[in-house]
Order: sequence, then structure tokens, then C-alpha cells
Amino acid sequence: MKNQQLINEKRRIIENLTGINSSKISYYTEVKKQNNRLEIIHQIIKDINIDMSLGDIIERVYKKLPSVIHCEFLGLALMQEDDLVMTAMIPDCDCTGKPVPFKSLLWNVVRERKSGFYSLDGGQAVLQECPPVKILNLASLALDPLIVKSNVIGVLMIGSSRENAYLEDEMNFTRQLADQLGICIENARLYEQVLKSKSEWEETFRALTDPILLIDKNYNILRCNNQTVELPDRPGQVSPKSKCYTYAWGRTEKCEYCLMDEVMITKAPAYRRMQMELGKTYDVHYYPVLKDGQVESVIQHIKNVTEKIKMEAQLMESGKLAAIGEMAAGVAHELNSPMTVIIGNSQMILRDGENNESNTELLKDVYNCGLRCKKIIQNLLTFSRQDQRPMSRTSLNDVVDRVLSLIQYQINRNNVEINVELDPDLPKVLANEHQLDQVLINFLLNARDALENSTGNKKIIISTQIRKSDQTTYAIASVADNGEGIPQENITKIFNPFFTTKAATRGTGLGLSVSLGIAEAHGGTIEVENNPEGGSKFSLVIPVNTENFGAGGEAFAQS
Repeated sequence: MKNQQLINEKRRIIENLTGINSSKISYYTEVKKQNNRLEIIHQIIKDINIDMSLGDIIERVYKKLPSVIHCEFLGLALMQEDDLVMTAMIPDCDCTGKPVPFKSLLWNVVRERKSGFYSLDGGQAVLQECPPVKILNLASLALDPLIVKSNVIGVLMIGSSRENAYLEDEMNFTRQLADQLGICIENARLYEQVLKSKSEWEETFRALTDPILLIDKNYNILRCNNQTVELPDRPGQVSPKSKCYTYAWGRTEKCEYCLMDEVMITKAPAYRRMQMELGKTYDVHYYPVLKDGQVESVIQHIKNVTEKIKMEAQLMESGKLAAIGEMAAGVAHELNSPMTVIIGNSQMILRDGENNESNTELLKDVYNCGLRCKKIIQNLLTFSRQDQRPMSRTSLNDVVDRVLSLIQYQINRNNVEINVELDPDLPKVLANEHQLDQVLINFLLNARDALENSTGNKKIIISTQIRKSDQTTYAIASVADNGEGIPQENITKIFNPFFTTKAATRGTGLGLSVSLGIAEAHGGTIEVENNPEGGSKFSLVIPVNTENFGAGGEAFAQS
């Protein structure tokens, strides 16, 4: 009796565990089936890589599924904004990528957020609203919502041609499979978004022409966009994994102007402007990258601002010259009338002839000086009308004469001798006369300043000559002095904007920079050299044939 009770109790426990009337063999068979299903789910999830496409995921699942559940169709419909779209399926039924009709069973699953099993033997409306069912002649369909973080991201579809292929026993399995697939698909989506964002940022990073470096505390480059600074003696192949000062600046040790230490201490951005030997100017910005309040690394942004500074210098110089020109025009107009009276009256007195020889010579001096003053006034007016001067054929000899009439007295009063050696056969060039005036005035004033501390015979030689090279003819105007010359280390720097060895009250360092811009805009250049016997020589070189004009010639001509 007692044994019978034990048998009955065991049977009851088995029935409670399995939910069916079965023997021990049926129980263990059912447990084994459930374990197999769980193993398949785990194996599927293990086989799915985060970088797989949805098609690959469906294919991987489809290979395993028929061993534990009737499956002749497997598909995914995923939410894309406000649409539910047939995204992937096996076998394909030509509806991939198409939105699911709003009346479809799939939309009911999304709205109700519940799994369901459907026998489709009599549901003609359902067949019409779910294309895979109609095309593949499915008789049974299991639908499970893919829920991730309380959001329905899609629907898992499992179909079979058998009627009533899915019962309550399969519900837990398909639900677990849908849960795992939902996580995998969401992870794949997030990975794709991260990968896309990473690719966009990297492409943007590489597209920048300015060197950008991410540097650690020991000056090692963590990442860079493979852009470098233009250096005259840069090593051939420098690895971007080297030190920042080696890769960016071609140095073997830390730069003395580096602000990394300051950024590490202040945890704030820093900035420095650098001028290189090639005449290039760079703005270097340092930005700290903070983690937990501490500087983890530093971003170094190096920007070439050479052209920007030249343009700023040209604008500053143009502004100054405009003010000087306005003043010169006013002075010239004021002097023009009295000089006309002086010249006219002296001519009338000389014409009357009632003067002795001594008075006649004095009147001739008055008349000649008046004519000279008249010419100076005309040159001042020409100088003041700089914006109205078009490009025209002009001779550098005329430029020299005009410039000397303006500033020769100023130079002579410093006890400087001026020698003029002009080539009478010098061809004319197409140029803006005022701008060439500006260049030669700058040459002469620099030569005067270079002679300021000389104790011997101070001399300036102005010359013009012709040069032929590579089927191109050049007209050259040179200004040489016997002053102190230019230190060799400054030869490559003198054309840098704002570089000057003069006192702050004597110059801004813009003259030669602007002059070089004018020369290049006319298709030419400025040459500089130290004379062996002392002093320096600056030469304005302009091509005679106009087809050699630089791209900026027109802009400078109209400025």
C-alpha cells in the first residue's frame, strides 16, 4: 500500500513537471528536447557576430532551427521610423524591403506586444496582408515581438506548411529565441551606427589639411591625420607613432616653445604663433583632453596662417598708404596754387629783361626751384591717386626717377650719397606704377636705416638692368648699400610678416612682406644678397612678357 502511494506521488510530480500524462521515458525525452532547444539558442547566439548583416543572422538561425521545431520559413520584419519593413527572410519571397500593410497580423503583434500562433487554413484576409504566407503556402505561423529596452523593434516570423504545427509547447522556445535575437539585432544596429560614426569622424579627421595630433603626457602620438609641417630638412619617412616633436617639427628633442607642460598644469587651452625658416607662419593650439578631472592627453592643432598674415599686412599697409596719400593730396593742392604764382611771376620778370646780371641769375634759380617743386607736387598727386592707377606699360627707370624726387632729400640729409646707374635700353613692364613706387621706397628707406650707424662714406647705388633666362626677359631695379648688411640667420626671415630688427618706433616688419607680395603679383620676385665688401642689395625682378603674371596680379593691380 505504501509502495503504491509512492508510485502515485512520483507520477503526480512528473505530471506537474511536464504538464502531460507521460511515463518516466516521456519525461526525460521532453526534458532532453527542452535542453536541446536551449542549447540551440545558446549556440545560435554564440555563432552570431556583432558585425553580421541581418541576412547572415537569419541564415545562421535557419540552419539550426529545423532540428527542434517545424520551420520552413524564417523572417524578420523590423521597425524603420514609423514603418514595419520586411527586412530579411529565408527563403526569399520577393517582398524584402517592402513595408508591411497596416492591417497585417504583424502589426497586431507590434501593437499588442504579445506572441501568437496562427493556423492559416481559412484566413484569406491574413494571407493577402502577409505576402510570405501567400507566396510560400504556409499553413502555420508563429509571431513573436522583438522587444529591447521596452521598445518593439520588430517581429520574428517562423512558418511551416503543416497545419497546427505550433502549440503552446513551442511558445516558450520561440519567445526565448525572439528575446535573444532582439538583443543581437539591436547590438548589430548599435555596432553599425558606431562604425558609421567612427568612419565619418575618421574621414573628416583625414580630410583636414591642418596637422592635428593627439599626444599623451610623454609626447607620444596616439593618433594623427598624417599631415605635417613644411620643413626644409624634414626626414624622409617619419612614423606617425613617433614623438610629436619629431613627426611634426623634425626635431630630436622637445621643442623649447612647447606649451604641453602649461596645459598639463592649467588644464586649459593654450596658443602660440611660430615663424619657420622658410618664411611660413603657424598658429599652434593646444587643447587638453580631460578624464575624471585630469589631463589624459592633449590635442595639438597646427594651422598655416602665412597667407592670412600677408593679407592682413597688405591691408594694414594699404590703410597707412591711403592715409598718407590723402594727406599728400591735401598738401599738394595747397602748394600748387602758390607755386604756380611763383613760377608765373618769375617768368614775367625774366621776360621784361630790366634786371642786372646778378638779379637774373637769382630769378632763374627761383624759377628752376619752382619747377622742381611743381614736379614734386605732381608726384605727390600721382602717389595719392593710387586706387585710380590702372595696369599700364611703364619703365622701372621712370619709377626710380619718380621715387627719388620724393625721398632723395630725406636721404641726403643723413649724409648719404646716392648714385644712379640706369640702363637706357630697359624694356617696359606691365605694372601698377604706384605699387612699384611702394617697393622701391621701401628698399631706399631700409638702405638709409642700414647706413645709420655707419661711420665711413655712406653710399646707396640705384641701378636698373636687363636679364634673360629661359626665353624670358626680366627688368630689374636694384638698391644696394654699404651698410652693416643682414645677419646670415635673418636672411630667410626678413620677408616674414612683422619680422624686424628695428626699434618698435621705427618699423612694423611689414614693408618687405608687402613688397614681396606685390612683386609676386606682378609675376616676379625680390632677390636679396649681402655684398662681399659690406652692405646688402635688394632687387625687384619683373618679367617683361605679361603671360608670366602671377594669379594675384590682377588683384594687386586693382587694390
